[in-house]
Amino acid sequence: QVQLVESGGGLVQAGDSLRLSCAASGRTFSRFNMAWFRQAPGKDREFVAAIWSGAGNRYYADSVKGRFTISRDNAKNTVYLQMNSLKPEDTAVYSCAAGLDYSGYSQDRAYGYWGQGTQVTVSS
Repeated sequence: QVQLVESGGGLVQAGDSLRLSCAASGRTFSRFNMAWFRQAPGKDREFVAAIWSGAGNRYYADSVKGRFTISRDNAKNTVYLQMNSLKPEDTAVYSCAAGLDYSGYSQDRAYGYWGQGTQVTVSS
């Protein structure tokens, strides 16, 4: 069982930066692949970024590549999402997810545990 709690969201202006954190419970955090997804009002949830356990391979959605960076600190049971050059279209609820399925890093079915989400609002 893994419990995930996100923090760090807020209201910022276009071009600003934010760092989201996701704290996980449990002693097996390092075994889990971790990801961030987001959902804007009226839209489906979409993949943002993922970081694998072990070698720490990282994957990004094309829309955030070069602006967002995912990282993890296994000693702190925490995964981060550094978001730079934010745009109004990045406005969404951001949720972190944990899973052990390597079959599809961008698919939400690969993750069995989800946080409640944190709101990010980017004004123009």
